[in-house]
Amino acid sequence: MNMFYGILDLPWWGYIVVTLILTHITVASVTIYLHRHQAHRGLDLHPIVSHFFRAWLWLTTGMVTKDWAAIHRKHHAKCETLDDPHSPQVLGLKTVLFEGAELYKKEGLNQETLERYGQGTPDDWLEHNVYDKYSSKGIYITLIINLILFGVPGLTIWAIQMAWIPFFAAGVINGIGHYWGYRNFECPDAATNIVPWGVLLSGEELHNNHHTYPTSAKFSLKWWELDMGWIYIRLLSLLGLAKVKRVAPTPKIIPTKSVIDAETLRAIIASRFQVMTTYTKNVILPLFNQEKEKVAPFERGIWSRIKSVLVRDDALVDESGRKRLEQFLEKNNKIQEVYHFRKRFQAIWDKTAASQKELLDALQEWCHQAEATGIQKLQDFVRYLKGYSVESIA
Repeated sequence: MNMFYGILDLPWWGYIVVTLILTHITVASVTIYLHRHQAHRGLDLHPIVSHFFRAWLWLTTGMVTKDWAAIHRKHHAKCETLDDPHSPQVLGLKTVLFEGAELYKKEGLNQETLERYGQGTPDDWLEHNVYDKYSSKGIYITLIINLILFGVPGLTIWAIQMAWIPFFAAGVINGIGHYWGYRNFECPDAATNIVPWGVLLSGEELHNNHHTYPTSAKFSLKWWELDMGWIYIRLLSLLGLAKVKRVAPTPKIIPTKSVIDAETLRAIIASRFQVMTTYTKNVILPLFNQEKEKVAPFERGIWSRIKSVLVRDDALVDESGRKRLEQFLEKNNKIQEVYHFRKRFQAIWDKTAASQKELLDALQEWCHQAEATGIQKLQDFVRYLKGYSVESIA
């Protein structure tokens, strides 16, 4: 036995495979246990599975469950503001990408954050006397195990393990995932989806989907989006080791339904981001493209630039963008009309203090006025709303 290569004495490619497997288990532990189970309560885990993930994360990251969950919950509550622990929109992409772990450590020292957002996390003997008390000891145990099993290459494996989560989770997801990528939904923050990193990040790359439906245990919403974390959760569920509590609502259209009632209202509010995406896709953009064809070729560049502002959530449009949009809408009455109908539609569920009857009356009145405009796309959208329902509610 050559101790330089450890007890296992693997071929060169074996160390690569081992590194990928070990880091993948860590990513799966973060997304399933810390994120979907602890921070958002999207699923319940059997104690055996929960304890495995907790022990594995102690050995490979040194992260404390309460700290991680509290910081992440605060991120959702204060997203893209000065109080957000790690927003690249506020702190800059470079800072979050390369110093994401340091930002977590800094916020972990904020006792107000831990007390306010850390409720419901593990509070047992192991947490107090092992994982929290000796949070940095586990990674050194992992170093010793790596050296025994893999020899000197084990040091490299350990170094990669230690850098994997700080870079990919704290850096890439929190950084690039709020800066660059595609958006299925106009949620009121800058979260984006990043592909094709499904295997490496186990679904965490579907960040826009997650911020739209944060309590959903499933992050993938398009047929082509790969959520490895969800695949593992389904396998655990089949084995009786996990129970899914919430998933994002699934739209369902009932063609025979022709009235806006309380069921319609509940379905629309539960799935409001999907409904708004449909409005943009089926009402605003077709009319925008139709009107764009009527302008002179030299003006189409201006139209192309204003398009991204037109479909963006108001909270993400800066002052200069608002002014450009106002000037554009003043010159394009039809687009202005459907744009303002969108804002009025969104304002219905923003009335948090309104009763269900008041909300229903507002929705019915909105539909009546939309039909009265004579704009075909708006009338088609109202017919779509009348049959709107969902199969499940997050």
